[in-house]
Amino acid sequence: MITILTPTYNREYILHEAYESLLAQTDKDFEWVVIDDGSTDGTQEKVLAWQKESPFPIVYERKENGGKHRALNVGSRLAKAEYTLILDSDDSLTENAVATVKGWIEEIKDLDGFAGVAGLKGYKGRNQAVGGTCGDKNFIDATNLERKKYKLMGDKAEVYKTELLRKYPFPEFEGEKFIREGAVWDRIAKDGYKIRWYNEIIYECDYLEDGLTKNLDKAFFAKNIQGYAYCTKLYLETHGWLASLLQIGRYASIAKINGATKEEICKTLGINKGKLTLGKALYGIWAKVKKGV
Repeated sequence: MITILTPTYNREYILHEAYESLLAQTDKDFEWVVIDDGSTDGTQEKVLAWQKESPFPIVYERKENGGKHRALNVGSRLAKAEYTLILDSDDSLTENAVATVKGWIEEIKDLDGFAGVAGLKGYKGRNQAVGGTCGDKNFIDATNLERKKYKLMGDKAEVYKTELLRKYPFPEFEGEKFIREGAVWDRIAKDGYKIRWYNEIIYECDYLEDGLTKNLDKAFFAKNIQGYAYCTKLYLETHGWLASLLQIGRYASIAKINGATKEEICKTLGINKGKLTLGKALYGIWAKVKKGV
């Protein structure tokens, strides 16, 4: 059995697509854990009705609104299976996804140093993979931090060992409702755990206007600055000096929105003023090039 974990917030209007894709699975040896992040629509009533009719177990937990990362922490604690696949509330799985994932797990279960497996995400209705693929290879073994090296770009459909999701929970900062998923994936990778990245679409997605991906601008990160600082410091620990300087400059441009001084930025990131100055200069050049100035 595997756990399919779905955090959701006010997605009653589209959550049925995820449910219907689970009903269509060729292998129904899974549980669906739905964490309702304080929805104010009819999500609760809909999921409770599905519980009564579903051929697979549905675990429903409602919590106070606090963001996707907190919902994932709750869900990983409730998960009963050895492996967990995170299915966003506006997405769906291909009909053979569960069967395929279980086959992949069999291939790595006796290998040391693996955190899990991953398939490709595809755009709904287009049979087109999101980001980079494995080329002509069936799979690539690499950590999350090595994805750029192997051109495995864009969102992927990761299936992690549940025990690792519990060991590496998402940091939770008071008053903040967002942190990048890399806060967990990169920590797992930093400790040497690999993923076997397969070259097959098992997950179908859209990037909706009310979704997180469409709303990740500087103002959004400024509202969640502690989480952004956490991810920035992790980035500095796991990337080369040039990429780190660029990230320092980006963090400074966001922290500035909240009125942070140079001294405060340096203290938060654990860097000196010289490094901050270089980072800001590099980021300024990068921003102008990106705008075509």
